[in-house]
Amino acid sequence: MVHLELPPLSLYVHIPWCVEKCPYCDFNSHALKGEIPELQYVEALLADLRQDLLWVQGREIQTVFIGGGTPSLLSVKAMTRLINGLKDTVAFAYNAEITMEANPGTVEAEKFAGFVAAGITRISIGVQSLHSRQLNLLGRIHDKDQAITAIELASQLPLQSFNIDLMHGLPEQQLKHGLDDLAQAIQLAPPHLSWYQLTLEPNTHFYRKPPKLPDEEVLVDIFEQGHQRLTQAGYERYEISGYSKPGHQCSHNLNYWTFGDYLGIGCGAHGKITVVDSQRLLRTSKVASPASYLTPSKNPRISLTDVADDDRAFEYFMNRARLTSAAPLEEFERRTGQCRTQILPYLEQQAGMGLMILEEANWQMTNKGLTYFNNVLEPLIRT
Repeated sequence: MVHLELPPLSLYVHIPWCVEKCPYCDFNSHALKGEIPELQYVEALLADLRQDLLWVQGREIQTVFIGGGTPSLLSVKAMTRLINGLKDTVAFAYNAEITMEANPGTVEAEKFAGFVAAGITRISIGVQSLHSRQLNLLGRIHDKDQAITAIELASQLPLQSFNIDLMHGLPEQQLKHGLDDLAQAIQLAPPHLSWYQLTLEPNTHFYRKPPKLPDEEVLVDIFEQGHQRLTQAGYERYEISGYSKPGHQCSHNLNYWTFGDYLGIGCGAHGKITVVDSQRLLRTSKVASPASYLTPSKNPRISLTDVADDDRAFEYFMNRARLTSAAPLEEFERRTGQCRTQILPYLEQQAGMGLMILEEANWQMTNKGLTYFNNVLEPLIRT
């Protein structure tokens, strides 16, 4: 008999405000219209966490990711209150990774040291490009010099690690420009680099009015040559779009991709919870509107959805197939509560097409499988 087991537990904290809404962004973010009600919002976050304590089930928080929006818009005072309040509410593992997303504007970068003093151990800097024209086309409010200043400052802080986000396949981008962007980023030597292709998501300005993007041949060349340059520079690809120096993988994202649990607090935040007693997998979501979130008496903060038995394999592979490392078959059983015999025909099919490697106790994605990720998932989608 196969049973669900409790996986590690993480915490996602959503800060919804940003200076301007980027045309490619489909996250629950809202352009500022006045001052952020930051201390009121922090208290609402802590109340939200207290409401979710029943899902902790005796575990410690292993990782925290403070995303948005632009969390670095918060004052050091508000960030300190938030992190202290989180730690007062739920037990944290020793040396827990606490990541904060940041924009590389000069004023925010000057606060980095204060955020580290508040308890941030890892900063993820949303650079996206190091070319002024590309930044302008992407609607970013910072310039190249501000990005470089933020990266250099992060490298001097007593952080466990830091990351820079960089996009490729940008509007009007040619092979030379894409590789030059990456070369500049590598020269700045971040310990972790998230390098991902721009996609046009529904409910974004770019989706409604698509810009001219590079053709498929250019996209392939940028990725293949860029991947080679990253590898030569000592970065290991451990996830579809994640590259790191040894020992600097993002632990929070690894928990997502291995189908671990996470609490999600903040407006529009999502969570995933395992309930061993009833053998249920739950998806949680919070009300998206900041105004409604700050007045919970008018709107329930949480909604719960069961992950149906027929959807568990898809949800597991949608996450786990992003990683380059081998996956134990027993992990599938522990995280889904289902027997490996249910997915062996699927794995054999994928292996036969060269998308996976299947061994007695493990399976692993191939480079071809990572390239054709959607094809890997297609057989698992319920119609």
